[in-house]
Amino acid sequence: MAALHHHTPLQTMSSEPSPAEQPPPSTPPTSTSTSTSTSTSTSPTATRHLKQLSLFLAGGTFFALSTLITRRSLARRYAATLPKFYAPSNGPAADVNGAMEAVEALNIATVNVMSFAMMATGGALYAFDISGMEDFRRKVRGGLGIDGSGRGEREAEEEMEEWLATVLRRKEEKEKVRGKEMGRSDGDGDGEGEAEWVEVQRVNGRGRPRRCWKTSSQGLLRAYKPLYQPSWRARRCLQTQQFQPFAPPPPSSLPKAGPPKAYRRLRRWTRRLVYLAVATGVIYAVDRQFVASSITRSARTFSLGLLVAIDYKINFRPHPPLAESITALHARNAERLFDLLRANGGLYLKIGQAIAMQSAILPPEFQKMFAKMFDDAPQNTWKEVEQVIREDFGKSPEEVFGVSFNGDPGSGLMERTARASASVAQVHWARLKDGREVAVKVQKKEIAQQVGWDLWTFKVVTYIYTKLFDLPLYSLVPYISERLLLETDFENEADNAERMGRLVQSEPRLSGRVYIPKVYRELSSKRVMTAEWIEGVRLFDKAALTAPWQGNKRQGSPGCRGSLLDPPSPGESAATLHISNEQQRLKPNRDYWKGKDGKGGLGLSLKEVMTTMVDLFSAQMFLWGWVHCDPHPGNIFIRRLPSGKPELVLIDHGLYIHMKPDFRHQYALFWKSLMTFDNKTLGKIVEGWGINNADIFASATLMRPYSGGDKTTSREIMKGLSGKEQAERAYEMQQKMRKGIKSILGDEKKWPQELIFIGRNLRIVQGNNQYLGSPVNRIKITGNWASRALVESPDLSWSQKWVNLGRHIVFKLVLFSSDVVFYTSKARQWLGVGGGMEDDIEKQMQYMAKDFGVELNHSVFEG
Repeated sequence: MAALHHHTPLQTMSSEPSPAEQPPPSTPPTSTSTSTSTSTSTSPTATRHLKQLSLFLAGGTFFALSTLITRRSLARRYAATLPKFYAPSNGPAADVNGAMEAVEALNIATVNVMSFAMMATGGALYAFDISGMEDFRRKVRGGLGIDGSGRGEREAEEEMEEWLATVLRRKEEKEKVRGKEMGRSDGDGDGEGEAEWVEVQRVNGRGRPRRCWKTSSQGLLRAYKPLYQPSWRARRCLQTQQFQPFAPPPPSSLPKAGPPKAYRRLRRWTRRLVYLAVATGVIYAVDRQFVASSITRSARTFSLGLLVAIDYKINFRPHPPLAESITALHARNAERLFDLLRANGGLYLKIGQAIAMQSAILPPEFQKMFAKMFDDAPQNTWKEVEQVIREDFGKSPEEVFGVSFNGDPGSGLMERTARASASVAQVHWARLKDGREVAVKVQKKEIAQQVGWDLWTFKVVTYIYTKLFDLPLYSLVPYISERLLLETDFENEADNAERMGRLVQSEPRLSGRVYIPKVYRELSSKRVMTAEWIEGVRLFDKAALTAPWQGNKRQGSPGCRGSLLDPPSPGESAATLHISNEQQRLKPNRDYWKGKDGKGGLGLSLKEVMTTMVDLFSAQMFLWGWVHCDPHPGNIFIRRLPSGKPELVLIDHGLYIHMKPDFRHQYALFWKSLMTFDNKTLGKIVEGWGINNADIFASATLMRPYSGGDKTTSREIMKGLSGKEQAERAYEMQQKMRKGIKSILGDEKKWPQELIFIGRNLRIVQGNNQYLGSPVNRIKITGNWASRALVESPDLSWSQKWVNLGRHIVFKLVLFSSDVVFYTSKARQWLGVGGGMEDDIEKQMQYMAKDFGVELNHSVFEG
């Protein structure tokens, strides 16, 4: 009891510390937040406010952009839901793609959510005057009453100290009660246990000494025995002064707190991802709305070009590691390239058609895919056509052409649906007030925005392929790009058409056989060209060309020799206008010459048709030096003259090249040397053009094997290929063919770049002749014009003309051997034991090309 009585102060201890031992009052820290907040400028144009408003304004910008996109999408959707008979005009129904609408709706929703979030965040920052983390902390502390608006820091600290003291006191009392209970349960027999504070050491002397409550029966010590060293010593401790609870130190005496964990790397990458997402959305929206998806198309081209290049670098070998064979490699890359060209459209289609013209020298897999490049391109809507006309003329189509879409009898008519659509433009039929029927060629709206991007992409991809595959391609890019760019300028096309019309009229041998449509300059601009409407039969419609004529014998087909087309009767006009609301067609039909059964035709000779064509393009090459480089069957119409002879109408004069007089004379002499096997002159000419080997170039020019050379290139390519398996043989032949192409081009600086498009013209004319059954000896006619041009050219002196005249007479005798070959082929064709001359030439070219690892098994106009 004495011990317990001695420890009475411990049981009745006060929770308050003695005045002598109370900690000295801490000096409250000086707060600078009040002065800071009061010194902040409240002007709306202050730097802080502008910083706070920037996020709000960015969100508003996004919201405005999303509103425009949403309005455009809703307008398109509304137009698509209107039935045709409710449509406000006879324009075509909007083309709606469900997948693209879903993607567009997702984009709109994303932009809307982002814009609202940015506006809400920016508005909150502006409302609470928060420009950074320091301002945020200041606001939080002010809300707790520490920032001058409520209690001071000293008062808050004292309240915190009181709370901590209360918690610690309660804990101490619980430990004391628990110690007493344990002492009673393990007493020394009299039920009273001696209690005292002891200090115990952790095992091996580690850790800090710990004070615990001990009874005389050692019960508590036994309870702690597993945790502490067995050989511990307890020292008797007596309480000599009044117990004081733990008083936490004041905050002012504590060291300065360390910086909080900032997660800088996570925050940095999060910001980067957000910036990337926002930038991608902005670029996509700008690309769609302002540059006609040119960025997307260029990115698609770069990615696919890189994929194809890597694929060929890895797998173009006798036994490809990632393909079944070289054939499978060609097939998948041909499909990739075709899908790219069709998806991008515009100039990509034009480039694809240029590749298709020369696809006979490509692998068969490319030939099959590129046969589809001549299909009609998608049309633009009338709204886009109308926008182009308004931008170029500053007036509506009704004002420019004097037409009416409401059936006004005093106005002209115009079809809103295009009659034909190509890669760059589409053609609409119209009848002016004065009765003239015209073809309105309107450039597609997106071409002007895409052409610069497309040509730049073409330039970059060609440069990469030149470096990767060591092919001399990049030097040809500037000239090709210039020609393609001129093709999008309709004023240049009008100039070419008028120049060719004058040249044809000045040549007696062609003036009555060839017709160039008139161009109406007052109704034309850079992107709109209005020309005379042509009624005729396309060159590829062989049945309509040769079927018997069922019209008036003394009358030609509609519009021949530039005559006005027959105006429809008033009843027919009203019926046509009524039908137009359903079928969107206004142009009257003029096929009376087909007869009642509709099986009639122009009743023309294919030989006369093809002779006129070869004469025209030969005169362009050798006599005038202005060459139409796109004479495919879609650009040639055939009409019947009253005399029963054919009249050839040439349209689409956008792609022309000009041959300078010196080069034109050299090219004519080159053709003449080909026909006479003058290898010395031939080698001298091609050497001046930077070509190291004349054999293959001569064969490519003639579109048949040239048998008059020394065949050094052929022997070099075939060297060392015997005895190898087919895969290795094909691979090595194609590798050597690539080196042969480099040797043909030789010096790129000397190589005439006009030969690119001249070769295109020759190939298309050869394909036209072959398609019609080889009715004429194309090589003889071309060679004859080449020799005659050296006599008739106004750029030569009289002495040169007289010398060339004597040579021309000798040359005519030499051409007799060509006639023998031609008529032999015609006899075999008539007997049914062979094709025409062009078919025989094609087989010879196929046989020769097979030795070089190239399969020529594709007609130029197949498909």
